[in-house]
Amino acid sequence: MKYDFDRVISRTESDSAKWNLKPLYGNEDVIPMWVADMDFPIARPITEALRKRTEHEFYGYSYTRTSLLEAVVSRMQKKYSWKIEPEWVVFTPGVIPALNVAIRAFTHPGDEVILQDPVYHPFWSTVEQNGCRTVANPMLLNHGRYQFNLDDLEKKFSGREGMRSASRIKLMILCNPHNPVGRVWTTQELTTVGKTIISHDAVMISDEIHCELLYKGQQHVPFASISREFEQNSVVCQGDSKTFNLAGVPASTIIIPNAKLRHAFNNTRSGILPQPDIFGMVALEAAYREGDEWLAQVLGYLQHNLDFTLAFFKERIPRLTVIKPEGTYLVWLDCRNLGLDNMALRAFFREKARVGFDDGYIFGPSGAGFQRMNIACPRALLEEALKRIESAVNHL
Repeated sequence: MKYDFDRVISRTESDSAKWNLKPLYGNEDVIPMWVADMDFPIARPITEALRKRTEHEFYGYSYTRTSLLEAVVSRMQKKYSWKIEPEWVVFTPGVIPALNVAIRAFTHPGDEVILQDPVYHPFWSTVEQNGCRTVANPMLLNHGRYQFNLDDLEKKFSGREGMRSASRIKLMILCNPHNPVGRVWTTQELTTVGKTIISHDAVMISDEIHCELLYKGQQHVPFASISREFEQNSVVCQGDSKTFNLAGVPASTIIIPNAKLRHAFNNTRSGILPQPDIFGMVALEAAYREGDEWLAQVLGYLQHNLDFTLAFFKERIPRLTVIKPEGTYLVWLDCRNLGLDNMALRAFFREKARVGFDDGYIFGPSGAGFQRMNIACPRALLEEALKRIESAVNHL
């Protein structure tokens, strides 16, 4: 069926965190483009699957259906030619809860975890709240494209200034596709960074929640699919919440091929992190089995939105630079030419432009002077937001 993503649907009465404008901004005349939540209706087969399940009169304890495991195994083979075993799959209500469990399972208090700055902001607090320390490995921005800083990464393992002993790095959390900068890491890049991590007896946790949201010419490579060695030294986190706009009924697939790591993860989650609820599991299976027609249309719409955004900034707001994403529906804006500090930049966009972005500095020190913009919305909203930014910049 044909979906109408141009239709603007009010979400203000739907308990939408994204559109809870008054508490967020103190003003209802703001276009919210911050949290990774699409302003598109979900796929009809998912709606129908959820409706059918709600019609049953019992919502008791549930188990993982074999058909759901088969859907996950089949999707990994279909999308990435990656053969996984059903027993590798662990279901959780979201990736961030799974990261909390993984850090507790694979580290001890005082151990260190590498993050590649700037990066999805909950990673920082997740590491520190579980008794570990973050080690920033800032990425390099070369000619508008971010790259791994491999020299710095190696130095992090050899000890740092002020340390009395070698590093205590036990994990690295990789983001692929990268949030917020939009990189889709190549096999060569992943192989190089993966060898460095594994050679120092660290485990790679690969957050791949945006892995199906790719632009033309891009191909996602699951970290663990690269080699047997990578498979046995990694945890891959995927799911449907971003791809199919299902954050309100979350179910994530945490793929842990190594039996020892999987046992440690499951032991640690016991009594703390439950399975996804019935509706999350139903939605996940419907998405994986019947959501691809909708997804193809979403990806086409996002490509047009991205092309429109890139052209608009280049032609009409040249003082701001768009870091062109290869994946995700998030756009990383370089606003340093405006000469504003973090708080002034926040005020400028929220109060002058009347658009609600995510502040770049929350993604790490390297994010200062940047803003993150969500373009997964009807074209009319996107165009209005860009016109507001243009007007605000012209009057600065």
